Amino acid sequence: MPDISTNIARVLSDRREGIGCDQLILLEPSITHDFLMRIFNSDGSEVEACGNASRAVAILHGEPADVETAGGSIKLEPADGGASVEMRAPRFEWEAIPLAYAMDTAKMPVGWPNDNGTLEEPLAVNVGNPHVVFFVPNTDAIDLSTLGPVIECDPLFPQGINVNVASLIGKDRLRLSVWERGAGLTRACGTGACATAIAAMRRGLTGRRAIVTLPGGDLMIEWREDGTILMAGPATESYRGSFEWDDFA
Repeated sequence: MPDISTNIARVLSDRREGIGCDQLILLEPSITHDFLMRIFNSDGSEVEACGNASRAVAILHGEPADVETAGGSIKLEPADGGASVEMRAPRFEWEAIPLAYAMDTAKMPVGWPNDNGTLEEPLAVNVGNPHVVFFVPNTDAIDLSTLGPVIECDPLFPQGINVNVASLIGKDRLRLSVWERGAGLTRACGTGACATAIAAMRRGLTGRRAIVTLPGGDLMIEWREDGTILMAGPATESYRGSFEWDDFA
């Protein structure tokens, strides 16, 4: 297999002329872990973490594994109909997001105007990759397809940002829409669910265990007493295939 470049990752991810995906995942040998997981978004950028990919890799691997990623070590464990992923503790320092300059990440004094007013005062958290989380009364009222790319590329976020818009819909239950950095609107985002649940817990909206509902289904997120995050949810193999590398030259 040739080295994966930004261009090859973008071509393979293309849904019209390639194979088609939100993320392209490579599993490689690791000196310190069971294996290394590398993650490319559909725009070809290599990123630190992906919760959806982690659950998919868990069911394909078929047994518990300690995995090396650019965002830190994670632990995978397959379960009936899905998998659980143990992720590192979240980080809230402005340098860890990172932001362009210092500010309180628990209630950021920034906002972006939209047709329903201003999307403002988000929280920022790094759960292996960077996220900004907004809480609103109704996620459907926010045109994330328009606002998402604007916020993702705002100079405040020098490495880009994943954008989450969430509503509290019940006791310890959240509804979430995600604009994923480098991929756009997505039906599910595991790290987005983790970031949003942690943000809700930090603001006292939920307890330390919450259900996050995305268009693609529910994820259970627990912020453990030792600081680590446990994510559990479904994963299903859709198909297997093969291709010739020369076809994508």
